[in-house]
Order: sequence, then C-alpha cells, then structure tokens
Amino acid sequence: MLKKIIFTLFISAVSAVVAVNFYIKASLKETEARLWRMQQAVSDYNNNAAYPYNTGQIPVVFTGSPARYGNNSWDDDFTKSNSGFIEAAKIANPTVVNIAAMRLESGSNTNPFGELFGDKGADWFGYNAPYKADAGLSNGSGVIVSTDGYIVTNYHVIEGSNQIQVTLYDKRTFTATLIGSDPSTDIALLRINASALPAIQYGNSDELEVGEWVLAVGNPFNLASTVTAGIVSAKGRNINILKEESAIEAFIQTDAAVNQGNSGGALVNLRGELVGINTAIATPSGSYAGYSFAVPVNIAGKVIDDLKIYGFVQRAYLGINTRDITPDIATQLKLKDMNGVYVEFVAEGGAGAEAGLKKDDIITEVNGYKVISVPEFKEKVGRFRPGDVIGITYLRKGQMAYTKMALKNAAKTTKPAGTPKQDLEKLLGAQFQELTPAEMNSLGTRNGIKVTHLTENGLLRTATSMKVGFIVLKVNNENIDNIEDFYNIIQKVPKGDGVMLDGIYPNEKHKKLYAFSMK
Repeated sequence: MLKKIIFTLFISAVSAVVAVNFYIKASLKETEARLWRMQQAVSDYNNNAAYPYNTGQIPVVFTGSPARYGNNSWDDDFTKSNSGFIEAAKIANPTVVNIAAMRLESGSNTNPFGELFGDKGADWFGYNAPYKADAGLSNGSGVIVSTDGYIVTNYHVIEGSNQIQVTLYDKRTFTATLIGSDPSTDIALLRINASALPAIQYGNSDELEVGEWVLAVGNPFNLASTVTAGIVSAKGRNINILKEESAIEAFIQTDAAVNQGNSGGALVNLRGELVGINTAIATPSGSYAGYSFAVPVNIAGKVIDDLKIYGFVQRAYLGINTRDITPDIATQLKLKDMNGVYVEFVAEGGAGAEAGLKKDDIITEVNGYKVISVPEFKEKVGRFRPGDVIGITYLRKGQMAYTKMALKNAAKTTKPAGTPKQDLEKLLGAQFQELTPAEMNSLGTRNGIKVTHLTENGLLRTATSMKVGFIVLKVNNENIDNIEDFYNIIQKVPKGDGVMLDGIYPNEKHKKLYAFSMK
C-alpha cells in the first residue's frame, strides 16, 4: 500500500515538471513572437508606414509617426498649442486686477472715558471711530483697458460700495474712482491715478466660434492671477440674471472654471485679446458647476466708451417690440426656419416705423451679422448710440428686403442724451469723488469732495491753477457735503458771475481759494 502511494506521488511530480517545462517553452515562444511584432511595429513606425495591429477586438490603424519623445510632428504640435495658452496667459495676467469694494459706515461705539474726561467725541483707542472698516465687503476682478488707469469690472462687484481698492498684478494698491456704471449690462468703469499701465487689447467677440479655446483670468476666492481654460460652449445665451427693463443678455457661455471672485475678470482668446468680461456662473452650489457666462467685449467696449464720455450709457431705441420665432409663427408666416426675430409691434414715430418696418416682419441681419434670437438682436443693436445709422435685413411675405435705420433715444430724437450735470462736467472739465469717512478723518473735516480728474480745456484748468487731488469744502461760502450739493450750487450761478471754491490739499496745512467766472 505504501509503495502505491509513493509511486502515485512520483508520477504526479514528474507530470508537474513536464507541464511546467512545456508552459515555459510555450510562453518563451509567445514572448519572442510578441517582441518580433513590436520590433516590426517600431520599424514600420520609424519608416512612416501604416501598420494595422489586430488586438483581437477593433483594428487600430497608425498613419504616420506615433507619439515619441524627441523631434516629431505630434510633439511639435502639442508644444505649439501649449505655447498658445502660455503666451495668452502672459499677455492677459498683468492686465487683470483684484478689486475690493467696501461699504464704510459711521461707527457708533461709545467712549467709556468720555463722561470722566468731558469729551464724548474723542477717539480713545478706537472708541467712537468715525467708520467701520468691515461694513460690507465684495471681492472681484477687473481688467485694465487703458494705460492711464481705466479699469472695467462688473456692476454687481462694486454695487453699493463707497470705497474701492484695486490691487495690481505687481501688488501695488490704489483707491479707485467710479466713473460710471450700467446695471443693464452689469458693467462698471473705474479709474485709478496711475500711468503706463499694461492694458489689454480688445478682440472681436463676433468672430468667436463655438468650440474655440478661451482662458478665464481672475481672482477666484482671492487666489490672485488664476488662469483657467475652456471652450466656447454657446453664444447669445440669455439666462435672465439681469433684472433691468433694458437689460441686454447675450452672454458667451464657456466651460472655463469660474468661481466667486472671478466676476469682472477677463475672458481672452489664445492671442491674449479680451473677448468677454466674466460675469456669472450657473450652479446649484454657488461654485463652478461647468457653466460660466461672459459679457461679449463688443458690447462691453461700447459701454466703456459711453461711461468715459458721458458718465452713463447712451441707449438707442428702435421703437419696435420683438420676440423669438415660435413654431406657430413659423407656420402662420410659412417660414422655412425659425432663425431671426419676429416684429410684433411698431411704434408710430419710432426709428423702426421711419425705416419702413411693419408687424410680421422677420429681422434676420443687423449690419450684415445674422441674428437668430432676440438676445443676439438686442446685443447687436446695443452697440450703437442715438443718431447712429444701422442696416437691417428682414423678410416680408417670403421676400428679403433691406433698409437703413437712424436710431433714436427715449425722447424719439437722434441726439445723444445729456443731463445738466454732464453739461457742467464738460464745462468745468472735472470729475469728482465723494470723500470716505476715513479720508474725512485723515483730513480733519466733516465734508468735502475730491477732484479726481481735470481735462485740458475745462474752466478749472484754463481759469485756475487747480490740481488733481484738491478737496472742495465750500462753493461761494456754502458747505459741500456731496457731489450733488456741488452741482446744485454751481447750476444756480448766472453766466458771467463769479464762483469761489474754498478747499485744501491733502498734506498741506493752509487752505486754498480758486476763483473763476461762469460761462
């Protein structure tokens, strides 16, 4: 019995040795075969040959050289495309700034030693401080659009603030003046007292293609100079985020990562040109969820120019009501497609009526650019001012037609709108900013406005020796608490009568007087 067991174990051991030996030899042969195929493949690749390799599932055909380290076309193309991102970031980064907008409010802390020392108004170790430094803070981004200090951002970044701090790429910090804002497009224009700044170049948002690479540059979560990449996902997007009656929403939609703090930052193409102002994200969580939206530069640029020149946006009106084409409208008018905007009402005496537009017309182009929706149409028209003439292509009863339209303002005239304040600003050649509580405290005054800009041909430059930075405390011996006070007093001065400005310069002890005659 023992002999049988030993014999069985011996036979099993021999069989195992033979099987292992056979498996090793078979494996070596298969390995040799694989090595040969790999060598042959590499040889074919090096010779730029097309080599089909059957994986047993789907044939993979290589045409030309594969990805390798060293000099080859794939590596060169990758390097070139990557360098486009790098160069665009290098161009855009220095032009994007961080913005901290604050609402400084009067303090109400009580000095516990006031009763004892008989001076309740004294500032003892911060008690009864004239302002609260942290009473409302909004952080966002901005883009330098001119070398002399103009910066564009979103209106919602600075809304309600009375002090705006701007930190440049090189870490310098400035207090900014609000030149003007436009809630209808969510654009605001600031200015800082600086020169020789790196300014971004405008691109053309009309030429952006869906699928084109773009970079978003800003300061999300206060992470300075953050660059993210994505593609243009859609154009002319209306997300109903702006609540103004004349709101223009035709956003560029991208999948570049944008978060809180990116608002007001730059959306640039791979040439480093500004194509949009990052404005909003669509998210259920408050953070980036795949969709971000930017105001096209072609509309932002017009708003910037208006704010520079007029202090507000010159809005052009067509005197028509439009809506997107629905299937019912398309069926009723026997339209081939639903591209364009439907004219449902034409106001008498408006620009549309004078251009010959009628109800049931379908507008298809503005100045040669196709429009397929109302947001796109509004964005195209929003680039123009009263008095500008635009070309309208439209469809009427199956026939294409073309007309020219002279745009009008809300008063149905073709003159750009103006205000008495703007007329005075132009006459005086000056821009002003109200003092913050901190500035009042530093100057030892409770009122006054600051001169932030002087033009060469204005009265204050030609008739006086006033310099930027002058603090106007009184006009004709009346205290000035704010800009409105200043203009209300100046407006009452008849032509030819004298105006006396009483004030100070920061860091100077003596008061200054400037006199001139109204024209």
